[in-house]
Amino acid sequence: MENVSSHKHFILDGFSELGALRPVLFIPFFIMFIVSLSANSLLLYVVISQRSLHSPMCILMAGMAVVELCLPLSFVPNMLLSFLFGWRGISLTGCLVQMHFIHFAGTSQTTFIVWMALDRYFAICTPLYYHEHMALPRFLKFIIPFVVRNVLLVTLFVSLAGTLSFCAGNVMNHCFCEHMALVELACGSTAINNLVGLLTIFSVLVVDFIFVAASYMMIFSSVLKSGRSGVKALHTCITHIVVITVTLSIALVAFLSYRIRNGLPAPVRVFTSTMYLLFPSCFNPIIYGIRTTEIRQHILKTLTCWFPIVKRPL
Repeated sequence: MENVSSHKHFILDGFSELGALRPVLFIPFFIMFIVSLSANSLLLYVVISQRSLHSPMCILMAGMAVVELCLPLSFVPNMLLSFLFGWRGISLTGCLVQMHFIHFAGTSQTTFIVWMALDRYFAICTPLYYHEHMALPRFLKFIIPFVVRNVLLVTLFVSLAGTLSFCAGNVMNHCFCEHMALVELACGSTAINNLVGLLTIFSVLVVDFIFVAASYMMIFSSVLKSGRSGVKALHTCITHIVVITVTLSIALVAFLSYRIRNGLPAPVRVFTSTMYLLFPSCFNPIIYGIRTTEIRQHILKTLTCWFPIVKRPL
């Protein structure tokens, strides 16, 4: 093994099975990329520019919009160029940097949903103390542990991946540097990498899901006890439940497909991994904009000012 050189340059060859049809993928992914950038930029602009939207919940939505604005920028442009011109190369350092950014942003998506669930819990279950709980010094106690967890776990498995020797090949069947897609190319034992990857899945996705589920169970219980007065407040929670369910389902399928023996075709596995990152970035701001009355009204007002032809509904 000492005489085998480790690859320092890799080829991202996702969807290569499509052959000559691969460039056609540029169209749907480019549309999703534009939708993601436009929707998140608009949501972020509206929340920042409107003082009435500077509530804790809207600020959390703006924070998620920042993450979902930056996330596609880290891999979609390269992916689109690869579809059109076949530019598929990436260095090991570039791969590790991209991997760290993508996975940290991905974990941040679920973390923001946890914070939103916490916000709804305080607003519905302890309304008299809501502003006290959501005051920044106190809320930081809930924010910092999740951020530290994400940074440590992502940095750990990316660092471990960087220490591997890659002599099994340098072609990744993926469109970006996914952790297990790179680890599969390593020679020697990768047991620790797999273990840390599974630990990250459990500590982030599973723990966050349990936390959100527990929060909404207490919210539902509180609403049922309060009667009709809590039904309107519960309406905003439906959005978060739909988002977290879709996001975590796609994420778990994407991550576990590399670790569990299955007959999932390679293009489907790559597509699922890509959608885990791109789907929430496209549709979360649209869903929040439609479901949140105040944000929807300001978005329509902003669009009316920018494009006079856009008329607000009667």
